Amino acid sequence: MARVPARRSGPQRTISLVDPTREFADIYDRTGQLVNLAFGGMGLTQAVDAPWLPLADIPDTDDAYVVQVDLPGVSRDQLNVELNDRELVINGELVDEEQGRRRRRSRRTGRFEFRTTLPSDINPDGISANLADGVLTVTVPRSEAAKPRRIDVRS
Repeated sequence: MARVPARRSGPQRTISLVDPTREFADIYDRTGQLVNLAFGGMGLTQAVDAPWLPLADIPDTDDAYVVQVDLPGVSRDQLNVELNDRELVINGELVDEEQGRRRRRSRRTGRFEFRTTLPSDINPDGISANLADGVLTVTVPRSEAAKPRRIDVRS
């Protein structure tokens, strides 16, 4: 037979208010400890110093692979584009310019790096890069042997 829990009468419990500032500080401390454990004792400052990854698209056309990387605020002299074998590496640093007191900061600054491995059917001699409107476009042409060819059918 099922038992019904007993109701007890007596003084009401008072709800204590929680200090949100203390709660956030506790969460921050616990998170810092977890990050240190997860990264083998590396401090939070070392994890923050790692380069950030910009957003990118890589559309594939019949003639080339086109790598489009979003780099708002980056100038040409802050970029480095290299091709090592088949790995395309785009890196650089966006320097933060101090201009008065900042009320909000959501743009990324510091070192950035984007890496992608391209297929083996590329022509490394024909690579071109263009930076316009905050988007770096790197065009990597396919080799002549890899381009699709139209074959005429005779009857």
